[in-house]
Amino acid sequence: MTTDPARPFGRVLTAMVTPFAEDGTIDLAGAQELASHLVDRQAHDGLVVMGTTGESPTVSDGEQHAVLEAVIDAVGDRATVVAGVGTNDTAHSIEKAQSAARLGADGLLVVTPYYNKPPQAGLLRHFTAVADSTDLPVMLYDIPPRSVVPIEVETLVRAAEHPNIVAVKDAKGDLGAVQWTLARTDLAYYSGEDMLNLPLLAVGAVGVVSVVGHLVGSRLAELIAAVDSGDLVKARAVNESLLPVYTGIFRTQGVITVKAALRALGLPAGPVRPPLVDATPEQVEQLRADLAAGGVQL
Repeated sequence: MTTDPARPFGRVLTAMVTPFAEDGTIDLAGAQELASHLVDRQAHDGLVVMGTTGESPTVSDGEQHAVLEAVIDAVGDRATVVAGVGTNDTAHSIEKAQSAARLGADGLLVVTPYYNKPPQAGLLRHFTAVADSTDLPVMLYDIPPRSVVPIEVETLVRAAEHPNIVAVKDAKGDLGAVQWTLARTDLAYYSGEDMLNLPLLAVGAVGVVSVVGHLVGSRLAELIAAVDSGDLVKARAVNESLLPVYTGIFRTQGVITVKAALRALGLPAGPVRPPLVDATPEQVEQLRADLAAGGVQL
């Protein structure tokens, strides 16, 4: 659990995959085992449960409820548990936020509504309505490659006036916009794009919400500590050592490769749900080579 107001959710968080059994059903015991592994052995301050990497589009509300409850039971006493509750329906997002609050989540991740392409005024209304619905701190998720619509700087400035909106997970790839938002607000920024972890940290991000953190959480903690101490030479060295990991995990959809890696390591993961497809043998071999180049042996 974080107590640093500058880092409301901690430093190293991973967008956790949702383990499934071989028949495609939810593996709640596996979710608890994986959560404990990430917190106890991979230096995680927190976990984001039921984000996109958790395959939220294909996991029912009831299943999401069960997974969140299981993860909170497993690690909620020693890590921040952030619930992914954003959808492209404001009423549904509010319902999910209130459910997460009742279960004891520490915070909420609210993605930009996708597919229906709301204008900036609609984004602001959506975010503030969800933030109004509970007392939990909210991290906005800015990811135009998935949502199409970016959260513009002016919208972030307005959203930051809400006392519950305290952070942004940034996967927009616009370092100029990040710098302007940091200059004009007190929002805590978290890198949501692993290849840009170091650049975002260098301009003022306070941590990461990572996918590769499933495998290299302790090295991400080392990267953040180096930036914090002003040792950019060390930070660059750590980051360069991670480049093959970043590349390998994102040769295809990240959850596909992460689940393949976790299976190879004997950790709970299971298959992905359609329309995703599991990694092919050729993809797994490429992944082994990429990860080995980054110091991770499968």
